[in-house]
Amino acid sequence: MLKVKDLKVYYGLINAVKGVEFEVQQGQIVSLIGSNGAGKTSTLQSIVNDVKKTGEIVFKGNNISKMKTHKIIKSNIALVPEGRRCFQNLTIEENLRMGAFNNDDNYERLQEHMFELFPRLVAKKGQLAGTMSGGEQQMLAIARALMSSPKLLMLDEPSLGLAPKIVGELFKTIERLRDEGITILLVEQNAFAALEISDYAYVLENGKIALEGTGAELIDSDEIREKYLGG
Repeated sequence: MLKVKDLKVYYGLINAVKGVEFEVQQGQIVSLIGSNGAGKTSTLQSIVNDVKKTGEIVFKGNNISKMKTHKIIKSNIALVPEGRRCFQNLTIEENLRMGAFNNDDNYERLQEHMFELFPRLVAKKGQLAGTMSGGEQQMLAIARALMSSPKLLMLDEPSLGLAPKIVGELFKTIERLRDEGITILLVEQNAFAALEISDYAYVLENGKIALEGTGAELIDSDEIREKYLGG
């Protein structure tokens, strides 16, 4: 579904991503794991053309490397950014409506499905997003992205700052989305949680891919255990 070739990202003189290449197969959860500053977020941002980059990005057979961000989103890619970035002064329902700006004909059906996926949001659908907990805002951010009916959903650090119980709920939902046919590209510092649900994963170190393999293979890797899973 997605092929990234020789991707390089610079911030001034700093080379944040150094020739990264990877693939995301349709119907899979693929994770990018690594420490802070490894280039994970820059890689996601480059896919939606939100940073200056070189290289080639091919989505469903089409080269989207130089496509405008809003056109990339219309091509069935959605990004849930780090920090959630819900519209704080809008209600849950209004946030969902914003997510469906390009998919309004399916709004009622999609909203119903979002409330099924995230039942915690139902009772608070008239509440301002800024008054919700971090976990609820993360659920809302994912639901808002799903309102565009993406084929590829990219998640940037969805577990950041959340309680373990909420993280468990979110990752079960991510698995369900995969089972419903949505392809997932997951950037995550919680390496164990990510690898447990990943069909395939790549390890980024200093802007380069250092290791790759199935989630199970990387969990069993001594190197991964030592660096990212606490031994």
